[in-house]
Amino acid sequence: MPGDTWRKLANLRLLLGFMYAQPGKKLLFMGGEFGQCSEWNHDAALDWGLLEHETHRGIQRWIDDLNRSYRGEPALHRFDCDPRGFQWIDCRDSDQSVLTFLRKGDGADAEILVACNFTPVPRANYRVGVPPADFWQEVLNSDAVSYGGSGWGNLGGVEASPVPSHGRPMSVTLTLPPLAIVFLKASPRPG
Repeated sequence: MPGDTWRKLANLRLLLGFMYAQPGKKLLFMGGEFGQCSEWNHDAALDWGLLEHETHRGIQRWIDDLNRSYRGEPALHRFDCDPRGFQWIDCRDSDQSVLTFLRKGDGADAEILVACNFTPVPRANYRVGVPPADFWQEVLNSDAVSYGGSGWGNLGGVEASPVPSHGRPMSVTLTLPPLAIVFLKASPRPG
C-alpha cells in the first residue's frame, strides 16, 4: 500500500472493514489478521514478531471485533447471498470518496448503516439518509484508538432527525474519520 505507516495501516483497517461489510463470505490470507508487511512465503514462518508493535495488535483487535460483530449482528450475515441483505444509500459521492449502504436482516433484525471514507480527510457533518429509527449506535469504527487509529468518531452514536436526504424522510449527521469505515446500528434512544 502507498504512503507512510499510518496511511498503510488505516487503509488496511478500511479494506478489512469494507470486506466484512460487503455481502458474501469472508476470507483472510495468512498474516492478514495482524497486518503482515511482507508477502507470504511458504518457506518461512509468518512475521509473528510484528505483534510486539501496538499498531499490529490493533489490526488483530480490529479483526477480532469484526468477527464478533459479523457473528453477532444478523444484518451482517443473514442474507449474505441474497439481494435483500444489501441496499445502497449513496454510491455516487465520488467528489468526497465516500460510500454509504445498509446491511439488512429480516424484519426483527436491526439494520446496520455502513459509511466508508476513502480519503485521509475527516468529514464532519456528513449527512446520510437513513430508515426510520431514533438513534444510530456506532458499533464499529476502524479509526478507534484501540485499533491504532486517530480516535475520530461519533461519540457512541447519533440521533436521527426529520431532514430528508438520499430519498429518505430521515437522516443523520456523521463524523467520518479519515481512511476509515464506521458501522452504526439502528437502536432505541439511550436514556
